[in-house]
This record gives sequence, structure tokens and C-alpha cells, in this order.
Amino acid sequence: MTPQNSYWIKRRPIRQVQVGGLVIGGDAPISVQSMTNTPTQDIRATLEQIDRLHKAGCELVRVAVPDRQAALALREIVAMSPLPVVADIHFDYRLALLALEAGVAKLRLNPGNIGGEDRVRTVVREAAARQVPIRIGVNAGSLSPEILNEYGGPTPQAMVKSAQQQIELLESMGFTSIVISLKASDVMTTVAAYRQMAAACNYPLHLGVTEAGSMLTGSIRSAIGLGLLLAEGIGDTLRVSLTGDPIHEVRVGYEILKSLHLRERGPVVISCPTCGRCGIDLQSLAEQVERLVAEISEPLHIAVMGCTVNGPGEARLADLGIAGGKGEALIFRKGKIIRKVAETGLLNAFQEELQTLLDEIKAKQAENDVTNVSPAAGEEA
Repeated sequence: MTPQNSYWIKRRPIRQVQVGGLVIGGDAPISVQSMTNTPTQDIRATLEQIDRLHKAGCELVRVAVPDRQAALALREIVAMSPLPVVADIHFDYRLALLALEAGVAKLRLNPGNIGGEDRVRTVVREAAARQVPIRIGVNAGSLSPEILNEYGGPTPQAMVKSAQQQIELLESMGFTSIVISLKASDVMTTVAAYRQMAAACNYPLHLGVTEAGSMLTGSIRSAIGLGLLLAEGIGDTLRVSLTGDPIHEVRVGYEILKSLHLRERGPVVISCPTCGRCGIDLQSLAEQVERLVAEISEPLHIAVMGCTVNGPGEARLADLGIAGGKGEALIFRKGKIIRKVAETGLLNAFQEELQTLLDEIKAKQAENDVTNVSPAAGEEA
């Protein structure tokens, strides 16, 4: 699927930060990240979850480091992870040092809660020596008492002030490999804080609405908050914070980006809301199709429609689609009907046509790769 309106979303010009093999900021694609919810010291479980996140399209993974045992597990996790690993540090600067020794690609910390400028300086010096960036993670629920008193509560201005203090501290130490986040559980507080921060600095911004909620409510609140900011060109990496399996965070993150034509990874699945003409179990069918295409990386447009009257017409731009009928359905490509099948064999037939489509795409890509290969030195073009 080709982006149609991305030209009007102009991202703010900012510096870039290297996180392992991933670039954040500038003209780099907006990256999608998540966080494991396994005990980090359970190395096997953590790596298994990281592998699942990687297959879902996650590009950066954060792990909690609440104690020394978790910090010591990082060396093996980092060595075997298919993704750059971010260590989430609070309170104890020694955990940050252990994480850096383990080879993490990035630190997430609030310099204000790890105990004094000397300890911050020690962490920053080590991070600089290893070329590891630091995300200054400001959270509305953990602002200093001084800032809360000054602003009367966790306002957007208070969050920005907190971030600016930490930026100034790191910059005074000559450290500028910085990413910033300003998260609140209130959507509009979050949006206002990021808008103010975007106007005040040129560091990459990591977007998120913290404690967004369960799958349904969290997805809605994140889509509104992140969508408003992304549409304004604000944001360089994001995490959708959802209660439950973090795989859903990755999928929702990409759906938000795809809706704005900012990323084109994986299929877009559309389905109609059903009406009195619907003669098929469309809800179940749409859910099965979504599961079927969940790990496909090709940017396809898939349609699941509830009737044969106007399904192929309404979804004529779909690379592949289904239009259900009473006990049967049509399968179509770009509005052209290619098969009529019984409802009982519909999913299998759709899967066959999907595989055919994917095979055609791969064959075309291979042909293009051969065509675009430059002649070796001394050979005729």
C-alpha cells in the first residue's frame, strides 16, 4: 500500500541518537518499542518474550532492572537478544553501571532519583565512554517535591521543567546523546507536555501515555495522544503502554503509525461494521484473518466485508479481500472476483490466495533485485 498523505506531516528537524544498530530522530523512521513483563532475572523467559516481540516488529526492547540479580542477568540477555536492549533504572546508580558493563544499548533513567550529582556524573562518564545514550524519563507521578510545589501539581509545565533540569545537568557534563520522554496517564497533559518540549529542544522524543490501560481503553487513549502528536510531526520513537501481553503494544503502535502513513510495516486489515445484509459470522472471520496475517511484514491492504452486494466495490483497492454471503463468500483482488467458496472452506481458501499473493510479491522483489544489481568492475553494463 502506497502512502497517500504523508507529505503533509512534516517532522521537526532534530539531532539523531544511535541506539545499538537503531537510529532515532532526524529522518530515521519512527521506531516502535516495548518492554518485557517477565522477571528479568529469568533469562530464558525474558529472551523468549524478546524473540516474540522481535517477530511482531518491535525494534527496541526495555527491561526492568530493579535489583542486582536482574542487572547481572543483562549480560546474557544482551548477548542473545535480537533487539537492542534498554535498561530501566531507578534509584540505584550502581545498577546503571552494571547495565553498562553488560553492554546495554541505552539507559532509561531519571537522573534526579539516582542520588546526587556525583553519582549522575559517574553514570554519565561511563555511558559516554561506551557511547550509550540516556533517555531522560520524566513521569508525572514522580516529579520532585520542589517542582510540584512550584507549579502546584504535575502540570505539563512542571514536567517540562523537570526534563530541562536533567538536560542541563547532562549537558554540563558534556553529554548530549539524549532522548526525552514526558509521560502522564492523562492524555491531554501528556500532549501538552510534549508540545512544549518539542518547542524547547531538538532532542529526539520518545512518545507514550503511561498507564494507558487495558487493550481496548489503552489503545484508544494511546491512539488519541500519540496520534495528535505524530500528526504534528512530534515524536521519534514510541511505546503503547498496555496491561497484558506486550506483543499487543507493538501491533497497536504500528497501527497508529500506519493510520498516519508514517510506517508501512505489515498488513492493514479493514472490515465493515456489519448490517442487516450480513449473512456470515463477520466478527469471527475478521479476527481469524487478523491472526493469520499478524506476522506478515509486507504492507498489504486486506479487506473483510460482510456482504457480496457491494463488498468488492467498496474495498476495490484491497490487495486481497473477502466478501461474505449466506453460506458462501467471494474472494477478490483489487476489486476483481477470483474465487467463490463455501463458508466452511473460506479461511483455507483465503490462506491459499494470500500465499499466492505473497509468492508473487517475493518473485517480483527477487526480479527487481537482479535487475538492480550493478555490473562488476570491468564488465559491460
